[in-house]
Amino acid sequence: MVKRYGDIAAVDGLDLEVPYGICLGLLGPNGAGKSTTMRLLTTQSLADEGEITVLGHPLPRASKKARALMGVVPQQDNLDEELTARQNLEVFAHLYRVAKAERAAAVDRALSMAQLTDRAATKADDLSGGMRRRLLIARGLVHRPRLVLLDEPTVGLDPQVRQELWSLVAALRDEGVTTLMSTHYIEEAERLADECALMSRGRVVARDTPAALIAEHAGAHVDEHLGQPERLAEIERLARKAGLATRRTGPSISILAAERQPESLRLDLGPPSLQRAANLEDVFVLLTGESVE
Repeated sequence: MVKRYGDIAAVDGLDLEVPYGICLGLLGPNGAGKSTTMRLLTTQSLADEGEITVLGHPLPRASKKARALMGVVPQQDNLDEELTARQNLEVFAHLYRVAKAERAAAVDRALSMAQLTDRAATKADDLSGGMRRRLLIARGLVHRPRLVLLDEPTVGLDPQVRQELWSLVAALRDEGVTTLMSTHYIEEAERLADECALMSRGRVVARDTPAALIAEHAGAHVDEHLGQPERLAEIERLARKAGLATRRTGPSISILAAERQPESLRLDLGPPSLQRAANLEDVFVLLTGESVE
């Protein structure tokens, strides 16, 4: 699919298929097209080209049927602050047409999943930031959706709250709910996603399990060298001449797939300041670029 805003293609030929029952992480820097993709899937925006089918329903023609089977957790907090946690959920249970006889149980289940049962009577305005985010997720789950869309679910939260939300998202995966999660937190993607689709400039540039992406693009180990800019530039030139990828991190340069270095290059470079295991962040920077546009 393609979505343009004037001369800018926010989504540029994106081809994405999500199997049932997995958590797929859409991973990419700001501006990669992750949030636009979410808006297209919820028909908040309409594609300029391409076809979109969600749970067997073509969009936008059958958007109401598709939305009824989706749970959407937006990046921006849009809770009704004058309503209690329970009332916020009751409103959405009604909007998603949960049967009246089942509504109270559905709300209780959502509160329990979000660990907010003891805060059910608290106004949203009086909840902490982490509680509000958990309530947003509970709101998206109140009607037992088959697909959950999480748009940057932990953006701006402190590490402790992020850990709580990770547990909640992991519980969804364990229940077999299909989850599409956009994020730029590397650890979040590594921990929660069965597969990661790395996005850059509106399209997917690589997709696989986190472990497979690391093995293919970054290898098992990375050598990091510290030094002055001139020395780092020389190390970069030598590594790339040998066919090895590199990435800059402040006053250091990392050589990916260090175990593939020929002995002659090791002698030219000298000992690294540090050797560590490769990670998904190395893949992220390698495939989406070191500079921010």
